[in-house]
Parts: sequence; C-alpha cells; structure tokens
Amino acid sequence: MNKKAFTALMVAILLPLSGYLLVSYYSDRAVQMPRRYFYDSVNVSQKGGKFSYDTVWHRVENLHFTNQLGQQVSLDDLKGKILVIDFFFTHCPTICPKLAVSMKKLQNSFPNNDSIVQFVSLSIDPAHDSLTQLRKWASRFNINPDTWWLGTGNKDSIYNFAFNELKASVADSDIDTAFIHTENFFLLDKERVVRGWFNGLDSVAQSKLVRDIPLLMLEKDQKRSFKDFLKGLLKSS
Repeated sequence: MNKKAFTALMVAILLPLSGYLLVSYYSDRAVQMPRRYFYDSVNVSQKGGKFSYDTVWHRVENLHFTNQLGQQVSLDDLKGKILVIDFFFTHCPTICPKLAVSMKKLQNSFPNNDSIVQFVSLSIDPAHDSLTQLRKWASRFNINPDTWWLGTGNKDSIYNFAFNELKASVADSDIDTAFIHTENFFLLDKERVVRGWFNGLDSVAQSKLVRDIPLLMLEKDQKRSFKDFLKGLLKSS
C-alpha cells in the first residue's frame, strides 16, 4: 500500500471513529440516565494509596410463575430484556383495570421491540386467578402475550418478590403487606436492577416511563456498540 492510499484509509477510519467517540462522550453527559436505587454492598479496594469503591447494586432474584398461555416461565427466560412489572388481581373493581389500560398503552408504544422490553403483571390473588381468569383478563384488554405476560403462581413467592426484591414498600409506604395493591409500575434494566417506579395512573409519570425505557435500551447496547461499530468500520474500509 503506497503512502497516499494509506493516508486515505486512515482518514476514512479516524474521521468517523472520532465522530463516534465525540457523540458518545457528549451523549453520556447530556442525557440523564435512570438512577439505580438499591445496593447490596460496596466493595472497597486500594491501589497506590488510593481507594476505589465499587457498588454492588441489588439484582432482583428469579421468579417462577405460570403465564396466560399456560406456560411455566420465569424471569430468567427474559434475560437481556428491560422489564416493566406491576401487580393486579382479576376481580379488582378499582385500580387494576385502569392499570391494565396504562400497561396496554405502554405495550402499544413499543410494538416492534419484543426482544428488548417485556411487560409482566403478577397476580396478588393467585388462589382465585386461575389460568381461565388470566385468559379472560388478557382478552378484555387485548393483551399481546409476546411482550406482556400475566402471571399467577405461588402467593408466598410473589409477595416475597414484591417486598424483598422490588422493595415495593419503599416505593409505596402505604402498601398493605397482607395484600399488595399498589399503583406502581417497576422498571428493571437488563441486569434486573430496579431503575425506578412510576404511578400507573399518573400520565406525567407514564410519560417519564416511556422516556426511560428507550434510555435503558441505549444503555443495553453501549457495551457492545463500540466494538460492533469498529468492526463495521474496518469491514467497510
């Protein structure tokens, strides 16, 4: 390769590369990402007389349940997806139908992202919410099971998940520990770390949730985007 061709190749690579790095740099600082809320521990290390701190954020444990299709599923089946979780029961006469309408609007906002975001509504009265009842609820609200699961299962497991994993009583101090009846939608990132909770009956809160989901989609791709970008750049050159 002569000098002129080599120079042209480097310009072709470095210009888009520098542009990518600049956009990434300023984008990270211009956009406020959803915060993380709960941590399990902080690891402290020392190197060269300087201390560094690494927060171990609370990662929500796996949960097994049965969805409206009669499938035995778990959160582990949704690895790599952003999750929006709420709680309901099918004979609820008050907030649950309204929350379902709000969740349906969310599902409609992300129609082509079945590999990225999943909505999960867990029954807080599984003794009454049989598979038949879940299917009726799904039909009532025209729920697409590809991206929205209705779940029923072991009550103790669901309540433990709500209080000890999602920290529902922190998000809603008025919640009844004997019967979870909260208006909140819980947002989890792809690592199942809680990134926020949003009142499902508040249009302002719902607008923020619609904004935060794409931000976590962006965060989802950040670890591999530079590598993929560089591969594509070298290939095209």
